[in-house]
Amino acid sequence: MSYLIHKSETRGQANHGWLNAKHSFSFASWYNPERIHFGALRVLNDDVVAPGMGFGTHPHENMEIITIPLKGSLRHKDSMGFSEVIYSGEVQVMSAGKGIYHSEFNESQSEEINLFQIWIFPNKQNVEPRYDQISYDWNDCQNRFLQLVSPNSNDDGTWIHQNAWIHIVEISELKELTYELKNPNNGVYLMNIEGTFDVLENELNDRDAIGVWNENKIKILAKTKCKILAIEVPMIF
Repeated sequence: MSYLIHKSETRGQANHGWLNAKHSFSFASWYNPERIHFGALRVLNDDVVAPGMGFGTHPHENMEIITIPLKGSLRHKDSMGFSEVIYSGEVQVMSAGKGIYHSEFNESQSEEINLFQIWIFPNKQNVEPRYDQISYDWNDCQNRFLQLVSPNSNDDGTWIHQNAWIHIVEISELKELTYELKNPNNGVYLMNIEGTFDVLENELNDRDAIGVWNENKIKILAKTKCKILAIEVPMIF
């Protein structure tokens, strides 16, 4: 078994006034040679965007981009013709493939939005760009790992071009759950959204994270009620 710990305060930060971004991995002007990626997981940004502000039209290619609003709503427009609003309790997937342009703005003129944006390296290059959006219910992830993303279009949630899975869970205080990896060549990156839990004799608090690989099952003990995002990705890709 191998693992690494990323404490919340060790993340990179860029505060542009309209955007306060925390980077789990090297991104834009923040570079840490020891934190380039975790397997196929390239980016995990924790963004707070001011009312009415956002990212103007910009390109992407050959990346699986997953956006999960934690609070607020996000206006998305892209070169495929999609113009959608993504709310808290929804997940957006964009396969950039051979190339796409898009913009993202806080839909609200009065409230901040807080979101996770995740980039995962794809297992296929130059595919046709694709957009998808799903909703989920927090009631469905009470003490169970609710699947949001998988490699399979006929599975629960949405899908991406990679042997990766994303789950979300809310664990009751003092309850223990076990995350079982879908693929023995994968690792899992557990981002603590809020609360406190123990894993591998380490205590993780709000926005702390742990990446585990060379292990098929990971036990999680909630010391308080906690919300966790589990991102399972290939370590060799």
